[in-house]
Amino acid sequence: MSNAIAEAPATKLSELDQLKKFTKVVADTGDFETMREFKPQDATTNPSLILQAATKPAYSYILDKVLADRKGSGLTGHAQIEDVIDHVLTAFGMEILQIVPGRVSTETDARLSFDTEGSIAKGRQLIGIYEKAGISRDRILIKIASTWEGIRAAEVLQKEGIHCNLTLLFSLPQAIACAEAKVQLISPFVGRIYDWFKANQKRDYTGAEDPGVQSVTTIFNYYKKFGYATEVMGASFRNTSQIVELAGSDLLTISPDLLAKLAASDEPVTRKLDPAAAKSSDIERIQLDEQAFRFLLNEDAMATEKTAEGIRKFAADIVKLEHFIGSKL
Repeated sequence: MSNAIAEAPATKLSELDQLKKFTKVVADTGDFETMREFKPQDATTNPSLILQAATKPAYSYILDKVLADRKGSGLTGHAQIEDVIDHVLTAFGMEILQIVPGRVSTETDARLSFDTEGSIAKGRQLIGIYEKAGISRDRILIKIASTWEGIRAAEVLQKEGIHCNLTLLFSLPQAIACAEAKVQLISPFVGRIYDWFKANQKRDYTGAEDPGVQSVTTIFNYYKKFGYATEVMGASFRNTSQIVELAGSDLLTISPDLLAKLAASDEPVTRKLDPAAAKSSDIERIQLDEQAFRFLLNEDAMATEKTAEGIRKFAADIVKLEHFIGSKL
């Protein structure tokens, strides 16, 4: 009779748990329950996500508290609405920071995308609200669009110890300008790049041939080759294939539905992006000043169109949020 004890079969790790070995997973949502369920390191929000959350009955207590707290601000009209929105954005951020161990990204007004001084003032304002509530600025990322003006604003804020997340990023020139401005983190938009090429070329893409995946891979390799400290966080995914192809990126910010799909699958995940491999690649350095940045961005139809479209959409959602807040005052 054998003395060997039968070993229980090893439990397979989900795609999500495997991904967490290579990459910091970030929740791209304003929904607290999603964060509790999937335990991301960080969370990102934007005006669209906050608008969705703020209009749900489950989160009405946040808005009610802000409205009560800001009643005595002495502000009227648009200034009052703007003040309430800043406090709503940061109130959601503070709730999120009770759930995630890392950082939360809070977006500036997209209508400031071509206003360097306005973006700097808004970044300082948002950080000021957080700090007044006792939140360390190390736990906050201020989201600003990756325009030339937005990057210049982030450069100033970074020197003040206000960390920035440069969003609506679709091209290597935008990424290089961000890295040279020493911004903390960038969010290249994988899914929106994919959308543009799918519509433009009238064909679908999968795996490593996906133009959004290729864009982030190029940016990641450029950063690691030349030793830039700026973190790369792939964003705006359409499917789990795009996410798995970017395993090894510094961070990936993922929507609730795709987090659920990754958690439900146990297909193998391997590291695709490797800093060591990037170091030994033969990438050439690109020299950038304002003129080169604007020309190279202009030469890239996809990046030009998607940056402009993204700013318009986020600006429209801020206006909707203003109307919603105005109706409550």
